[in-house]
Amino acid sequence: MLKFIGKRLLQLVPTLFFVSVLIFSLQHLLPGDPALVMAGEEKDPQVIEQIRQHYHLDRPVPLQYLYWIKGVFSGDLGESMRIKEPVLKLVFEKLPVTLQLGSMAILIALTIGISAGVVSAVKKNSAWDYAANIFALWGISTPNFWLGIMLIFLFSVELGWLPASGYVRLSEDWRASLASTIMPAFVLGNAIAAILMRHTRSAMLQVLESDYVRTARAKGLLERTVIFKHALRNALTPVITLGALEFGTLLSGAVLTEQIFTIPGFGKLIVDAVFNRDYAVVQGVVLITATIFVILNLLADIAYHLVNPRLREVA
Repeated sequence: MLKFIGKRLLQLVPTLFFVSVLIFSLQHLLPGDPALVMAGEEKDPQVIEQIRQHYHLDRPVPLQYLYWIKGVFSGDLGESMRIKEPVLKLVFEKLPVTLQLGSMAILIALTIGISAGVVSAVKKNSAWDYAANIFALWGISTPNFWLGIMLIFLFSVELGWLPASGYVRLSEDWRASLASTIMPAFVLGNAIAAILMRHTRSAMLQVLESDYVRTARAKGLLERTVIFKHALRNALTPVITLGALEFGTLLSGAVLTEQIFTIPGFGKLIVDAVFNRDYAVVQGVVLITATIFVILNLLADIAYHLVNPRLREVA
């Protein structure tokens, strides 16, 4: 296992290097000059020149990349051109918000999706199966912004149980924090739960027809032991892959949901940075997001080996 993890960690280095080059290059291919945006309406040539010198915009692009990557290795992702704050500080402010929201959403999605998928597969062609498939169709088809508005209308306006918008940090008041994030977390988790349900059902149906499951039943094992110990464990591989990717997507920022519920997360940060041509913020946030995706893929690979013992022999 340690040899496998070490090999995968070595593979992360060229991947992240390629990602950093791609992020930096694509950002500089965008039309327009950020120095002109920062100079204001007067666009004084001296001010523009000072801005370019300060942010190394007057240097060749390869040299700009070296300045940036040197700062990244030293823990400096640069400074926001718009609000003059260190990018790392902005990330530390926004990431915990998105991490909490994403964790709650993926927990809701895994709980509902896997449970519904298992029941649907075990009770194939029954009322439970039809109900689970209808739920999956509803979850995939329902737009997040519409569901968010409906939840606000029901639980905030009509019932008054939950706040309509805003965010409270866990460190300030954990009850108020959960109350402010449970609706957006359900909105995000709802669609993912529907996708997970379909994948879990498909994988379970395939595994339940395999020879070792029939052998386990022939030995007289309890049905719940056959389902949860033998079938579900082997059916989780595609679910782990999908769950890791969806969790990475959640951590990269859910723009619409964050806007509807006024959640100050990664989504709003990256959108504002793109519109304001804030190079440093865009590069820093996208690099961190890519790193999160790579780490989640590594964790998914490790989870494969923990769930499926046969893969340990291959590694």
